[in-house]
Amino acid sequence: MAKRDYYEALGVAKTATEEEIKKAYRKMAMKHHPDRNQGEGAKKAEEQFKEVKEAYEMLSDPQKRAAYDQYGHAGVDPNMGGRGGPGAEGFGGFAEAFGDIFGDIFNGGGGGGRRGGGQQVYRGNDLSYAMEITLEEAARGKESQIRIPSWEGCEVCSGTGAKPGTSAKSCGSCNGSGTVHMRQGFFSVQQTCPHCHGTGKIIPDPCTACNGQGKVKKSKTLEVKIPAGINEGMRIRSAGNGEPGVNGGPAGDLYIEIRIKQHDIFERDGDDLHCTMPVGLTTAALGGGIEVPTLGGKAEIELPEGTQHGKTFRLRGKGIKGVRSSYPGDLYCHISVETPVKLTEHQRKLMKELDKSFRDGGERHSPNAKSWTDRVKDIFK
Repeated sequence: MAKRDYYEALGVAKTATEEEIKKAYRKMAMKHHPDRNQGEGAKKAEEQFKEVKEAYEMLSDPQKRAAYDQYGHAGVDPNMGGRGGPGAEGFGGFAEAFGDIFGDIFNGGGGGGRRGGGQQVYRGNDLSYAMEITLEEAARGKESQIRIPSWEGCEVCSGTGAKPGTSAKSCGSCNGSGTVHMRQGFFSVQQTCPHCHGTGKIIPDPCTACNGQGKVKKSKTLEVKIPAGINEGMRIRSAGNGEPGVNGGPAGDLYIEIRIKQHDIFERDGDDLHCTMPVGLTTAALGGGIEVPTLGGKAEIELPEGTQHGKTFRLRGKGIKGVRSSYPGDLYCHISVETPVKLTEHQRKLMKELDKSFRDGGERHSPNAKSWTDRVKDIFK
């Protein structure tokens, strides 16, 4: 499918200034960013986000813009002989505006950008943590503590990464900027310096305690509040508790994914609960009140005389009130009629007498059996 015109993608005229292009990009990127578009429109938003990102990468670079204005998409297509296509410069010129976008979304951070000295700045990776809780805890909510990996400044080198008594030196390949430039025809490609990896510094004699990173990996305790009504697979976001950023970039986030242990009695279906209640043969036949368990204690239901196996009773409001629900769900109690086992001789005799009494009484004691027998006879006529 043909690509859309870059100016049209950003909603600007071909005479737009550099500042107007940057402003338009920020507006469009904020609108279509995947973190702000969930559900059915997420895929379309992601495609539009990539489209405006590519348009900005081309039009924010004077040389690429000139090539695009003269030759169209062919002038910036890496398959046409150049190396200026989308993504060829890593974060490059796009990083300055994109860093501002993440600053708005993540309260001051950026996925990639620049700070003083031209060094590349990257947001840290997000982390995931699986937490297992009981159904009761999910229904009522709880506060818990978890241990997560954390980074702290190295005490041996005071965070410099250099062995005590030595210091880091400015990278000679990029002159401390963290980036290097390569030219291919009329394209100028900016890349992260492969020697210092964007830091702008080289450590000749790294600290042995932290291997030159200036930080050491430890663990810390984090307080987590589980909201009442949370369900299986839901995630809780803990901002800034992911991996640390690079070159002063913001830390990523920690996502705590909920796993609910299998319950001995209840099965959850959304906000509703289901349970199977075993009932004796005589109780089902004679009827009467029985106690059933709920998450809030006990409740009572009245069995009518002649209750059949599989009969379901609904207890309104005895389910779970979900995190996005206004009212709690219901509890569905499914009756399971138990056949007596390990009978004594006396009980066996009584059962035979009872069975004879039922047979003598005819179909009025077993209307379903009579109906089933008639249907079977119709099959073999």
